[in-house]
Amino acid sequence: MSYSQGVGRETTEAKRLRAIEVLDRLGTEMPEVRIQLDYHTPLELLVAVILSAQCTDKRVNLVTPALFQRFPDARAYSSVKPELVEPYIQTCGLYRNKAKNIVAAAKALVAEHGGEVPRSRAALEKLPGVGRKTAGVVCIHLGGDAAFPVDTHVKRLAYRLGFTRQEDPDKVEEDLQALVPPERWMTGHQLLVWHGRRTCFARSPACERCVVAALCPRRGVKQARPTDADRART
Repeated sequence: MSYSQGVGRETTEAKRLRAIEVLDRLGTEMPEVRIQLDYHTPLELLVAVILSAQCTDKRVNLVTPALFQRFPDARAYSSVKPELVEPYIQTCGLYRNKAKNIVAAAKALVAEHGGEVPRSRAALEKLPGVGRKTAGVVCIHLGGDAAFPVDTHVKRLAYRLGFTRQEDPDKVEEDLQALVPPERWMTGHQLLVWHGRRTCFARSPACERCVVAALCPRRGVKQARPTDADRART
């Protein structure tokens, strides 16, 4: 069955089955899927995710080796002013705010968590500069609370695939969690991120080589290269 002309009145169970099939196909296409930020400790992961906001993972990975060497733990960050962190991250964008948030978060970690990064999403969200998405990403990669973090890629794909009509990321996450079993939230998040970066672009998605094109209503897509199914109808 092709969904390229719209899902229509799809039942919740049918949508669940379609969501699982989408993840199955993406998983077969990208078995190597993983977070692309480089890190070795929970703190390095937290800092890298903070830096990745409005910045590519590639750029973050270029700046973090020197940053992590200079600031090996939360106490190292907490003992300096943000201005001393800025030179290490100034190519990441919004670097002044990020430096302030990193230092403030480190101070909170030292004061409230013994310098360790908590695995609880709620505890992470209380850290300065750590929003729900960042907390979710950190949690799932540290083996903490289950989450299906929603970034710009996940939000875009969830809408195009007809899995949500919500705009608020928290509500998008709730819709995805209702469709996908909890044990697949982590991989599902990463698969949608990779697919958004590699194929389902914000502009002109490459539908002609998309492995889930037959399962996608392409909701909201205004310009896309045609699929084989499209060509067959012409």
